[in-house]
Amino acid sequence: MKKQILTLLLLTIVVGGISISCKPKETLTEQDLALKWADMTLYITKNTPSNSPNYASRCLGYIGLTMYESFVHSDPTYTSLAGQLDSLAILPLPEKDKKYDWRLSLNAAQATILKNIYNQTSDLNKAKIDSLEKTFLEYYTEQNSDKALIDRSVSYGKSIAQTIFEWSKTDGGHRGYLRNFDKKMKYPSRLGSWQPPLYGQSFSHYPLQPHWGENRTFLAANHQISDPAIIPYDTLPNSAYYKQFLAVYQKEKTLTQEQKEAAIWWGDDPDETFTPPGHSYYLATLVIKKAKPSLMKCVETYAKVGIGVADAFTNCWKWKYKFFTERPNTFIPKYIDKFWESFWPDPPFPAFPSGHAIQAATTATILSSLYGEKFSFTDDAHVGRKRDELRNVDFKARHFESFWQVAEETANSRFYGGIHVPQDNAAGLEKGKEVAQNIIRLQWKK
Repeated sequence: MKKQILTLLLLTIVVGGISISCKPKETLTEQDLALKWADMTLYITKNTPSNSPNYASRCLGYIGLTMYESFVHSDPTYTSLAGQLDSLAILPLPEKDKKYDWRLSLNAAQATILKNIYNQTSDLNKAKIDSLEKTFLEYYTEQNSDKALIDRSVSYGKSIAQTIFEWSKTDGGHRGYLRNFDKKMKYPSRLGSWQPPLYGQSFSHYPLQPHWGENRTFLAANHQISDPAIIPYDTLPNSAYYKQFLAVYQKEKTLTQEQKEAAIWWGDDPDETFTPPGHSYYLATLVIKKAKPSLMKCVETYAKVGIGVADAFTNCWKWKYKFFTERPNTFIPKYIDKFWESFWPDPPFPAFPSGHAIQAATTATILSSLYGEKFSFTDDAHVGRKRDELRNVDFKARHFESFWQVAEETANSRFYGGIHVPQDNAAGLEKGKEVAQNIIRLQWKK
């Protein structure tokens, strides 16, 4: 049996497009367990139908939190978030004076939360999750002959995941993919209101998840963040409002090839990619691969980024449907140039503030707090994707010297695409920082 397991571990197993090299004990890095589950999470995010950016952000929040809580008791300097998050009063505790293999707890917890939170994913995808769980289970149990400890560790991880999943059902977003579009919603009649796009990303002309902003945030403090300031509607050419759209119009005429590359790189269409919040989760993976932190810091990173993008999107959607502002494809043809079209198609929801900007700023602020403001890395998320022939642009890797540089380019990419005016991005960046700062201020360590 031992020989068969060792043989299995020496094989390269391909799980749903994720190449996992199961190595002997001496070459398995401390970070591999968290990294491979993050890879699997993004695979499921990309390959599960009806997965909007909102719903994906919510899933990442619960998945990241589960990773953290299933491992947190391995380090006596860290503390659980139970009692610190909105309505999450308690979580299961490990038995006193009993030993655990916390890696097995993490492994079981990730498999359990992924299959529950993405219960609409295919049976094939669930089998891939099971396969990854089994691979790590066999690897770590080969190092430990204490069956009671193994069973106890696995059971604990599952109990953490199940408790968090039950809590997730009460946030207002449970199975939100079943109600992506509200056909009965009545639009505000005020001037400057959002209108369904003629040139849009979605087949639907109904607004995407207009009630998402009513959902519970992970942090009560994030629900209480004040509204962003907005420029009042005005069609006079010298007005501040008009100039916002004029800037978009003028930029579209002078786009450089590099700006076009940024526009398509950060598009992250949920029909083709792991969504914008998934891209942030992927950036956390790139950072972990380079920095090689302890496994405890790995799970802290995924928890903070996951919770961050979730609360960023919930707040963003609250404001989008409160202000219900138009996009350039409505204003510019009416008041500046009737033949104008944006470089990138409109998404099916109001503009202010930018969802890309707010979640990117949240992620950048969190990663800066963990790894320092100056951090050099290359984002290769979309390398290998088919060239965008319509726009004559290739998907080229992006290099950055800081996390905030990523946030600014992510925000600017929507301006280059012609679907956001500058104030949308400025408000998103500002409020994203606030979301992140509240998360950072939680008591993560004793």
